Amino acid sequence: MIISASRRTDIPAFYSDWFVNRVHEGFLLTRNPFNAHQIKRVSLKPEDVEVLVFWTRNPSKLMPFLPEMDAQGYRYYFQYTITGYPRTIEKSVPNPHRAIETFIELSQQIGPERVVWRYDPILLSNLLPLDEHKRLFSKIAGALVGKTSRVVISFADFYKKTEKNLKQVDSLIYSDITQQHEQLLDLSAYMAKVAVAHGMEIKSCAEAVDVASAGVPHGKCIDDALIKDVFGLSLDGKKDSGQREECGCIKSIDIGVYNTCLHGCSYCYATFNHDTVIKNQQKHDPSSPFLLGGIEGVDPALLNSDEPQGSLF
Repeated sequence: MIISASRRTDIPAFYSDWFVNRVHEGFLLTRNPFNAHQIKRVSLKPEDVEVLVFWTRNPSKLMPFLPEMDAQGYRYYFQYTITGYPRTIEKSVPNPHRAIETFIELSQQIGPERVVWRYDPILLSNLLPLDEHKRLFSKIAGALVGKTSRVVISFADFYKKTEKNLKQVDSLIYSDITQQHEQLLDLSAYMAKVAVAHGMEIKSCAEAVDVASAGVPHGKCIDDALIKDVFGLSLDGKKDSGQREECGCIKSIDIGVYNTCLHGCSYCYATFNHDTVIKNQQKHDPSSPFLLGGIEGVDPALLNSDEPQGSLF
């Protein structure tokens, strides 16, 4: 069983205390995001978890707990996003200088092969024109030399909820780079060249567009090949059917909740409404088996079961 923590929210940044408590208890509970009455018990016992994949912009609160996880035999790696976008677009993410410092500290603690740099999503706009993306990518890559062996890029997706949030950013004029073939290949080729020059393998994430000709092949964020290389585990490489068609990730259980991330990124597909995020924060209890809410009305069997995955969605 692979645990994704999480595509839906930044657990290391905002819910580390909760996660540590759940590891100590040996399980957590999640609700189906499309049917709150469907509840799953997820074991967090080391013998039941093959790999943990953390997605974050700020792992600093979780880092002190990692030696304990190591001692218990957990295998894990990080997908760590650093972009350096303006505050008008990324309201509350860590300062890029501090983010880079923390990235380096994490890499030194657990090894560069277990920290993947993410420069995503790529949002082309008047505030972030092509040359600015090149500058940011090159500068961050230079700062992370020797601290990671892989960088992942993706291009912004414009869902209705995403466009609604983007339109609230003052003076922002954005466009879909995937519909601008020349600029897409130009930027992809530049990033591929910079990545290679800095000792990094580059991959794309969940992209329908093919930029392999520019040196950026399709990749997997939850990657059976990476897991085998780093941990020596041979896992079933079957694609996760719960993800988008373009996503190559292998099957995992995501333990996050939508509308709970406080970073305030206007392009985020997992945050529909910032006011909802604030209201959800009031429902968070670090001692609860749920990320949001308590156990009222929950079947006691789910709280005491020894089954690794409990009832499935």
